[in-house]
Amino acid sequence: MEEKMTFTVTDEEGNNIECEALFTFESDETGKNYIVYTDNSVDEEGNTKVFASIYTPDEENTMLKPIESDKEWKIIETILEELQQEADKMGENE
Repeated sequence: MEEKMTFTVTDEEGNNIECEALFTFESDETGKNYIVYTDNSVDEEGNTKVFASIYTPDEENTMLKPIESDKEWKIIETILEELQQEADKMGENE
C-alpha cells in the first residue's frame, strides 16, 4: 500500500487543516515547484476539492505560496487533465 503524504496547513482563522499531497512537480516553463493537494472536503456536486500552491521543496517549514498567474494555472490544469485521462484508462483496463 502506498503511504500518503500528509501535512497541516493553517487557514485565515488559525485552524489547522490536515491535507493530503496528491503530487508535486517542477515546471520547466516557470522554474517553480508546485504541490497539488486536497483537504478531502467535497463541493456541492460531490467532487473532492483539489488545491495547488507554489512551494520550495528544500525548506524545512515550507510556506505554500498562492499561484497568481493564468499561465501557471493552465500548466496545472493540463497536468490534472492528463492524470485524469490516465486514471480513466486504468479503470477501463480492469
